[in-house]
Amino acid sequence: MSSLTGWGRYPVIEGEAVAGERLLPLTEGAVLSRGLGRAYGDAALPPAHVGRRVVRTPLADRVLAFDEGTGLLRAEAGLSLGEILHVFGPRRWFSPVSTGTQYVTLGGMVASDVHGKNHHVAGTFGAHVRSLRLRIGTGDVVDCSPTVLPDLFWATVGGMGLTGHILEVEVQLARLPTPWIYEETERFGSLREVFDHLVASSHAWPMTVSWVDTSVRGGALGRGILNRGRWAEPGEAPRVPPQWRRAPAVPDVFPGFVMNPFTVRWMNAGYYAIHGAAGKRHVINPEGFFYQLDLLREWNRGYGKKGFTQYQCVLPKDPALYEDFLRLFQNLGGCSFVTVFKDCGNEGEGLLSFPKYGTTLAVDIPMSSRVPGMVRELNAFVIDHGGRVYLAKDAFTTGPELRAMYPKLDTFLEVRERYDPDRRISSALGVRLFGW
Repeated sequence: MSSLTGWGRYPVIEGEAVAGERLLPLTEGAVLSRGLGRAYGDAALPPAHVGRRVVRTPLADRVLAFDEGTGLLRAEAGLSLGEILHVFGPRRWFSPVSTGTQYVTLGGMVASDVHGKNHHVAGTFGAHVRSLRLRIGTGDVVDCSPTVLPDLFWATVGGMGLTGHILEVEVQLARLPTPWIYEETERFGSLREVFDHLVASSHAWPMTVSWVDTSVRGGALGRGILNRGRWAEPGEAPRVPPQWRRAPAVPDVFPGFVMNPFTVRWMNAGYYAIHGAAGKRHVINPEGFFYQLDLLREWNRGYGKKGFTQYQCVLPKDPALYEDFLRLFQNLGGCSFVTVFKDCGNEGEGLLSFPKYGTTLAVDIPMSSRVPGMVRELNAFVIDHGGRVYLAKDAFTTGPELRAMYPKLDTFLEVRERYDPDRRISSALGVRLFGW
């Protein structure tokens, strides 16, 4: 038994975590699989009141098959996104969708149906998955795809691991012209400017993302920095492949009060100022473009033992909505330094997939007694405006709130019951939202 948490370090649940190179024997009797622990809340934690054994998958990371001509990859669920980049990037192949951290596994990418800076053109990760091998709650090992057991497949894509243990993933990789990224960045003085240029850039660029300042008020509300990028062409990129860095780790010494509205305000102001008023254009290592969250390993330690929660929502493409959201966030006492604002394309087919047409904002909130009430207020705003929250980041949303956000929820629950009638697969998130 050990103390298990998500990336936000909240909540903490006592459980048994086992790991090994063969997932099939390990998953016998286990309630949940867990990758590299980058789900922020309780999605990868066992329930507190039932069998507590979870399977950690990263040691099961073999490449089972790869077609060099087509880019079709089949691998065990524990293979990480970082390893895919390091192994296949120099060979001009990479994941069609990348998260903001390389420390996620294929199984976790399917379970969260992750999206990236290119959602407006590539959709979610699930759109590129060709088939899955699962161990479902009955103990049976089954293969599913968009044409074979499609109900199970689309419940698993974005299903937060609640349909069974993902053992193997077959995914179509994307062909790259080079393993380097061409990037442009610009600074803008208000959320309205950031929004307008983000949407305009998404019509011309395959990858776009912005950082916004959650601390300033008035006319500079939501000022920020826009990043847009594409894979560099051969004439633009160095001939040698990128070198991979070894990032330093944050020591586990920070008290929880270090991240507070005052310090976050100064961090936001500093980050905005350092960029400068002039735009920047350069070819960079893909790690520097995709994985700024990995510049420091274990950066979640900066929030102290109490940790933090990340709140990510998607709302219609209306800058006024996000201005109102930021004002509400500020009035509730919210502060965030790691704040991400992205454009979204069309909704995916996963029954609980998060992104839909609109824009998405993610804020990190230091943990305190006010956070549950803050989430209630933010959720009410999101529901009133037709949005939803991302379950991979969530720790406080209730079942009724979720039902108001996800119209396919009943279908998901029916599929889950069909393939796990004895309710052997579960998580702390599942208990919180669905009762099992």
